[in-house]
Amino acid sequence: MTEKVVVLGAGYAGAGAVQTLEDELEHVDAELTWISENNYHLVLHESHRVISDPGVEDDITIPVGEIASPSTKFIQARVEGVDTDEQSVELDDGDTVDYDYLLVALGSQTAYYGIPGMEENALTLKGLDDAHEIHEQVKEAASQASRNDPAKVVIGGAGLSGIQSAGEVAEFRDERRAPIDIYLVEALEEIMPGQDSELQGTVRRHLEEADVEIMTNDPITEADEDTIYFDEGDPLGYDVFVWTGGITGQDALDDCNLDNEHNRVTCESDFQTSDENVFAVGDSAVIDQGDNPAPPTAQAAWQAAEVVGENIARAINDQPLKTWTHEDKGTVISIGETAVAHDVKAGGMSFPVRTFNSYPAQFLKKAIAARWIADMSSIPKALKAWDSL
Repeated sequence: MTEKVVVLGAGYAGAGAVQTLEDELEHVDAELTWISENNYHLVLHESHRVISDPGVEDDITIPVGEIASPSTKFIQARVEGVDTDEQSVELDDGDTVDYDYLLVALGSQTAYYGIPGMEENALTLKGLDDAHEIHEQVKEAASQASRNDPAKVVIGGAGLSGIQSAGEVAEFRDERRAPIDIYLVEALEEIMPGQDSELQGTVRRHLEEADVEIMTNDPITEADEDTIYFDEGDPLGYDVFVWTGGITGQDALDDCNLDNEHNRVTCESDFQTSDENVFAVGDSAVIDQGDNPAPPTAQAAWQAAEVVGENIARAINDQPLKTWTHEDKGTVISIGETAVAHDVKAGGMSFPVRTFNSYPAQFLKKAIAARWIADMSSIPKALKAWDSL
């Protein structure tokens, strides 16, 4: 009997798992189907580059044909729902795809936490179209501004995405000598909440050197079409507002009969969900890792993709599943053309300096992205993309 294996999503977890599954299923009677709304994989942690330079798009997108072999069936469609009773996936064109084993790797969408006006008025950075829209709105606002009345660009949320977005707006401003004021807003006491204070301080210094005004310890309570309101501080008018403050699961999982938290499917450390034929990985999943849960990062998704692909093959063969433990290999973050690296581990070894920046950090960040592109596509494509990363 041919087993039908279906993968949902073309993010880090989905694309990585497809390649692993192709290897693992080579000697198994199985057919692999890959479903994604886009016919490319986006190197999402570099998508902020489009804010300052839309021309990098080709370098940070990889067509699915360069990732999957011809034996894998690819369907470009948006997933509308998953019926675990019927073991089928519902698509936006009305079609359904049956499965025996399903991997949910749909990624996440932006969480607005019920803040009035946030969803209606804020831009987000969850895909390529979002990055282009931010670029266009920043460009338009700058064109209508003056030195005496600069455009105000506000980034809500000072995690990785928010900081890198602020850095790219600063890069756009400096390259064009555009009249733009940039504000980075965070509800908690410090940027990069939960991170090491040494990293927080270094990143803050680079943001301040890039003339980004940092506003912390005052949550946004409401947003309208041109103003943000705070719990305590004065309202802040804006021309462009980008919200990067949190994630939640995809709407396609709303009515899915799987244990979940805010539409993010819960699973064990072997990626198996409450349904033994359904696995979940990446931002779609909340993976049991004990007291140290895996963060919703590209790094964690890369690591998990290889194991989940092998486990689906093991499930087909009725073999014991492997458990996965996230290994934190450090943090590398860019602020425009500057980069900061912290607590980086490579090949089992730590760098002698715990936090470093300048050219070594910039080179490391490029190397990480280039390696992923090479693994997904080819070394020539990675080399071509180098200057864009």
